[in-house]
Amino acid sequence: MRLLLSFFIFALFATSCSKKTQTLLKSSFPVTTKNIKIDEAEFGRYACEPSICIDPTNSNIIVAGSVLSQVYTSMDAGKTWTLNQMESSSGVYGDPVIRADYKGNFYYAHLSNPNNKAYGDEDFLDRIVVQKSEDKGKTWTDGSYTPPNNPKDQDKEWLAIDPADNTILMTWTEFDKYNSKSKEDKSRIKFSKSTDSGASWSAPIAISEIEGNCLDGDQTTEGAVPAAGTNGEYYVAWSMDEKIYFDRSMDKGKTWLDKDITITDQPGGWTFDIPGISRCNGMPITEVDHSNGPNRGTIYVNWSDQRNGEDDTDIWICQSKDQGNTWTKPLRVNNDVAGKHQFFCWMDVDESTGYIYIIFYDRRAYEDEQTDVYLAYSTDGGKLFKNQKISETPFKPAKQIFFGDYCDISAVNGMIRPIWTRADKWKLSVWTALIDMK
Repeated sequence: MRLLLSFFIFALFATSCSKKTQTLLKSSFPVTTKNIKIDEAEFGRYACEPSICIDPTNSNIIVAGSVLSQVYTSMDAGKTWTLNQMESSSGVYGDPVIRADYKGNFYYAHLSNPNNKAYGDEDFLDRIVVQKSEDKGKTWTDGSYTPPNNPKDQDKEWLAIDPADNTILMTWTEFDKYNSKSKEDKSRIKFSKSTDSGASWSAPIAISEIEGNCLDGDQTTEGAVPAAGTNGEYYVAWSMDEKIYFDRSMDKGKTWLDKDITITDQPGGWTFDIPGISRCNGMPITEVDHSNGPNRGTIYVNWSDQRNGEDDTDIWICQSKDQGNTWTKPLRVNNDVAGKHQFFCWMDVDESTGYIYIIFYDRRAYEDEQTDVYLAYSTDGGKLFKNQKISETPFKPAKQIFFGDYCDISAVNGMIRPIWTRADKWKLSVWTALIDMK
């Protein structure tokens, strides 16, 4: 273990779609980082696809989760953790998403398996379930859910909370029939919201203009992450067919754009190969600056792709200051030289400062499949990013072990808590780092 007291100034490669130019990031902030192992999978249990959230009313309280049904709670800002298993009569089957509202209630969204017959009956994945905790993650409700829509499959959900009124926003992908090769079966992005703290959900509506196929690849509509604007707007971005699409609602989710906006191309698509990883994606994350700083209201979309080649996966970000009508050219977030892999990113924007924080896996230091975890952050509204390694030791995964589809990060009042998966060949574990930006 080691203590990192400060960052040194070094070069950042800021790039557009086709050209990389070197720019020096002059600002430097002291950072304290210490790795904490939250969980280690025992035989017969997974520990991946972790999600994390700091309580906005008390930053000592943090709740996290991982596949298939783990829930972790910390009462001391992430130094120590308690492990429990989430249970619901609707079944708990992975894709955990943890978010907290502005009253200090936590929500745990996940996939369903109501008859405990995964892949074995029509009801499997028939709804998205959200369980609520009013006591900081100690106990949970049985869960509310979007109305089942058999035999269609509901998958890859995400949550966001509107700071203005605590409305919970939820988006996900609906498959007519998962993995179907039939041209008649389609996928689409769905939206629902809860205005009563997760007790009930509005009737789901399809918001994507173009439907995809059901093969769970780049021709499928996936990766929808919602975000609330600063004046009541709702925003969503997702990937399909080598593009990143954007939609918005100006009336609290009642109506959406007739024609989706294309933010940028995503060359190679959202699904791509990373050596040693069972499957990898670069689906987008959407966030909004809710601070009172100069970039308040700016929308950020962060993703990864292989536009620079199959041996050079990079992390990217775009922004919009006009509610998504126009977007900047993609900026390269990772500042290493070309030819290395950076992948599985996630982003949060601290509402107290507007600073942007992005976690990702990184292989810049190695010629093989050894992997570090990095944090990139920007204090100037996403113009420049500083990179810092936050994992204390590298890991080397095995492709035969399912690594999961995402990591996560939470930033509140300068306290940063990323969460990631380690795969030391056959052993999965979940980690965080204690990071405080001053």
